Formats: sequence, structure tokens, C-alpha cells
Amino acid sequence: MDLLDLDDGGWAQLEHAYGSAADIPALLRQLRSFPPGRDYQSEPYFSLWSALCHQGEVYTASYAAVPHLVDALLGSPSPVYGSPLQLVTCIEIARASGRGPDMPAALASSYWAALRRVPDVVRAMANSSCDEAACRVAAAALAVANGHGRLAEAILALEPSLLDAFMAWVTER
Repeated sequence: MDLLDLDDGGWAQLEHAYGSAADIPALLRQLRSFPPGRDYQSEPYFSLWSALCHQGEVYTASYAAVPHLVDALLGSPSPVYGSPLQLVTCIEIARASGRGPDMPAALASSYWAALRRVPDVVRAMANSSCDEAACRVAAAALAVANGHGRLAEAILALEPSLLDAFMAWVTER
């Protein structure tokens, strides 16, 4: 199966953290009409994060959402920000780490095709002004798109305070 259309009733058969994923298509549609948010707590990003990658766990709806997230990022007329890309990255990290169900075979083709397009999203980010957090997301996204989930997870963990400690450790070696 190709991309699960947002009007497909199959979303109701998929699950997210709170049950049926019938509400996910409306949130994904909002990505195309709302201005991009820099903050993961803005909407619709917060609701998507909460439902699709809740406390590091993913669900069948998470896999169906990834192609739509990547499409929204590539179709954005505004600069691409890190939050939706970080969601894609974290979904793949969780999937690869076994923190969710097996991917339904019907969703696999569009999921993997979307991951292959992640470097295009990162290139689009490179054309805008990226802060340190967005650069971490971009680097982690490239790592996960190339099958390096553990590296991606480590990159995302390098927040400023931890980065300082890490660099001190590197210098002392």
C-alpha cells in the first residue's frame, strides 16, 4: 500500500497513545495550514507528539503519519523548523529500538520512502537560519535516515549543558 490517505477510514483501525488514530488526519492537515512552530508545545505539534511518540513509545499510527510529516515539511513555503522533523526522527529511533509494535506491512513502503526523503528536508533547513537545537535535529535526522538510530539518539541528547560536559570529557582524554 502507498501512503495512507488522510480521508481513508483505515486511520480508525490504527492506534496511538490514547486509542484510535481517527483524530490524526485532522492534526496532519493542520501542518499544511498553520504557520510552522519553533516550539514543540505549539499546536498541532504537541498533540501529534503526544499521540505518536508518547514517552518514547510509538504506535501503528506513528508509522502511517511519517510520510505525511515529511510531505508537510517538504511542502512548507516557510522555513523548515525542527519539531516535526524531530518527531519523524524520534519515531524511527523508537521503532528501531523496539519501543512499539511491528510496522504493518501495508505501511512499510511509504514509511521507508519517507525516510529516504529526510535528507531533502535537512537540505531545506540548511537554507534557513538554524539555531543549535535545529542543527542537532538535522544531524540526528541524517543519522536516522542512514540507519544509525543510536547515533541519532545520542545527538538529540546533547543539549547545551550535556554538550559542555561532553566537550570537557573529550578535551581531558
